Amino acid sequence: MKYFTLVFLALTALACGQNKPDNQAGERQLESPDIQIQIQGAPAGMAYLIGSFAEQNYRADSAQIDASGAFRFKREEPYKPGLYYAFFTNNSAFQMLVDADQTFSLSANASDVVGSMQVSGSLDNELLYKNLQFEAKMQPQFQAVSQKMRGLSPDSPEYRQGKAEQEALLAQRKAHLKEIFDNNPQTLFTKFKSAGQNPDIRDIRQPNGAEDTTAQVYFYRTEFWDNVDFSDERLLYTPVIFNKLKRYMTELTPQHPDSINKAASFLIDKVLDYPEYYKFFANWITIQYEPTKTTLMDPEAVFVHMIENYFTYDRAFWSDSAEVYSLQLRANEMAGSLVGHKGPDVQAQGPDGKMYAISDIKAPYVVVYMFNPDCEHCQEQSPKLVQFYQEWKNKGVEVFGIGVDTNTEEWKAYLKKTGMDAWPNVFDPTNKAIYGKYFVDITPELYVLNPDRTIIAKNLKVNQVAEVIERDMRKRQ
Repeated sequence: MKYFTLVFLALTALACGQNKPDNQAGERQLESPDIQIQIQGAPAGMAYLIGSFAEQNYRADSAQIDASGAFRFKREEPYKPGLYYAFFTNNSAFQMLVDADQTFSLSANASDVVGSMQVSGSLDNELLYKNLQFEAKMQPQFQAVSQKMRGLSPDSPEYRQGKAEQEALLAQRKAHLKEIFDNNPQTLFTKFKSAGQNPDIRDIRQPNGAEDTTAQVYFYRTEFWDNVDFSDERLLYTPVIFNKLKRYMTELTPQHPDSINKAASFLIDKVLDYPEYYKFFANWITIQYEPTKTTLMDPEAVFVHMIENYFTYDRAFWSDSAEVYSLQLRANEMAGSLVGHKGPDVQAQGPDGKMYAISDIKAPYVVVYMFNPDCEHCQEQSPKLVQFYQEWKNKGVEVFGIGVDTNTEEWKAYLKKTGMDAWPNVFDPTNKAIYGKYFVDITPELYVLNPDRTIIAKNLKVNQVAEVIERDMRKRQ
């Protein structure tokens, strides 16, 4: 079995953005922190200050809790401005915002931290807990309305009344946030909370009066990032950016390479002038669709798109030229065998010493099967492919087998043992015959070519091949 490991995994040591100056709080100087906290009823032991960067959490500090529930985070080096959690040994925690002014105090009762929180010396935390306390009061009202609407017909008067109550509550929430945002536009709380707000769903109608859901989804997706201030790197030290990125790429974007590439470019092109966002987005999206770690049919298409456009010598500022060269080389190896591209021809020697080529095959459909005799999954899939071939060889399907990472003796023995010698097979010990043609990240690798010799599917199990071919046949009727 042959695995492909992305070279750039080693390039994503993003925690804390160490190659950037501490300018997340604008031009203000970060002061040495002295955060005094008292939580009545806090468990004895240690309190830990947990920060975040992008999708990673890290321990920023720790402090001993005294008998009265008091503890203090104090040191010379400033904390990165962002959202933190004070975490206790009983797994309870509460939030706080830390910006340039890192001297403040918090006090509360452990039985109701949010409701009892008192803040001194920190406007951001006053706003944070004002909002949290507002949400705590609103939540039961939202739940009561939802419970009342459950099971009702959308056309019933009771449902419409509940919907009106729900919209009134949402309007209260918006008014609450708008007041805070308008009065405190540059605070970390405002930037953080504003970034987390989702766009309104537009009321777009089709000519017949029905909702145009396609248009609604389009505008929702394209407006999803409108409330994010990409000039503010403090947001990277909160969960909001990672949560939005994950939702945008994996939930709001159809999981098809073309759609993923368009969504990725739409987003990354927004942050070309914001290096830390650019670095995070480009790395995360590429790793998210790493070919060996996704069920996407053609993840190589995403990899090629990302590397060719965003991991270039002038744009991948966090990598050296050797790393960029390795990535570009790997993308070039993949580029020739993407779904929708013409399937490359392969010509090499068969077990009888004669030359065989994909271009010689007259059958409308060709299954290109790359395997290794020692591969456990090949040993599972090969017999299934033999059975498939017996059923489909008279229906216009031929198989072209390519042995990889083996030797001539093992290859020939495997063909006879499995019955795979029923179709054309080739093996090139030098791998020159297939290099840069059909990309193999893990064996077995299976491609399907249609009558135009276009790649219509790849990364398949044998039991998926018939459906792919039948679907293509229906399109041609």
